[in-house]
Amino acid sequence: MQESLLKFWDIVKDVWTSGYLGLDLNALIPALGILLVALGLRGIFTRIIINRLVRFTGKTKNKLDDHIVEALEGPIRFVPVVIGVYFAIEISGLAEKDGIDLFAEDVVRSLVVVNLFWGLYCLVNPLTFLMGRLEEVFSAEMVSFLLKVLKGIIISIGAATVLELWGIKVGPIIAGFGLVGVAVALGAQDLFKNLISGFLILAEKRFHVGDWVLVTGVVEGTVEKIGFRSTMIRRFDKAATIVPNAVFADKAVTNFSEMTHRRIYWKIGVEYSTSVAQLQEITGQIKQYLLGNSDFAQPDEATLFVVTDSFNSSSIDIMIYCFTRTTNWGEWLDIKQDFAHAIKQIVEGAGTGFAFPSMSIYQGTEADQPEAYIPPSEASKKAASEVQAFQAGNEGST
Repeated sequence: MQESLLKFWDIVKDVWTSGYLGLDLNALIPALGILLVALGLRGIFTRIIINRLVRFTGKTKNKLDDHIVEALEGPIRFVPVVIGVYFAIEISGLAEKDGIDLFAEDVVRSLVVVNLFWGLYCLVNPLTFLMGRLEEVFSAEMVSFLLKVLKGIIISIGAATVLELWGIKVGPIIAGFGLVGVAVALGAQDLFKNLISGFLILAEKRFHVGDWVLVTGVVEGTVEKIGFRSTMIRRFDKAATIVPNAVFADKAVTNFSEMTHRRIYWKIGVEYSTSVAQLQEITGQIKQYLLGNSDFAQPDEATLFVVTDSFNSSSIDIMIYCFTRTTNWGEWLDIKQDFAHAIKQIVEGAGTGFAFPSMSIYQGTEADQPEAYIPPSEASKKAASEVQAFQAGNEGST
């Protein structure tokens, strides 16, 4: 029994001294302790560094450095982990083992590269502060797309750098993707057509999120989302319609949100009994209501007509053609309602009224009536035939 215990103790000592991959557990345990301490100190380290940076940037008038410090909080929190991994590898002895030293060094290098490119990735967001002026040239969606492309480039370069550290050649992989891309492009022409159309929509600012648009023969509604393959338009019945971007290249798109003014085009019919003086009074007062009214565009801004236009079947039509300064639908409806009330008061004040479809029936006198047709009787028919026979006989004898 005693010999068995001693043998077991020898096995424990051998495992303790040999460890894993020839590493002494006496070195591995401190290494693990360093990792745990590094993870525990992340919060303290971050607060100390961030607080000092915040105090420093708070003294400057530039807001960009504030955004940069806020964006770099994640990479800064990761710095203690990288340092902890490095010292853990050094204390454990992995850096001195043949065959393992290069692996351990590549791990540290990879973590450093990841943290650096993570910081660059996070710095893209503060660039929106610098690229704000680009929205004057490009749309906000286009600027957002450029930022996404920049993030994608940073991720790609970072991944390629890590792969190169581990001896994986990126060139052949890119070439392989190129061949696959050609094959995909041949079978996905519609997809690429939609992508190109989406890019042109953003670059040309055809419409923006929130605009009211009409795609002829397709849909009318409010733009909710502009993607690179499709655009979502919310119809006025609140149903969402997904429109492929290629449709915008083939269909006419009317952007009502780009209206400078909103039109009112009416034809009001008054009774035929309305005199010329009354027509002149009505058109003059309506024009006087519009001129100088701050709700309506004046003649130097947009077209304005109030004229007696035509003689309809049951009315004399007055054409009103004008524009409001507001393009908001709700405000436009209120202005149009007040204008309608004013027109009704003007017409009634002129002593006439609005016409409506009607038909007039005229009844004539007896003198105007045609003579009644009386069919001939049998006797008159016989007498007429005898007269014709007699006349024919006389013509024959002569």
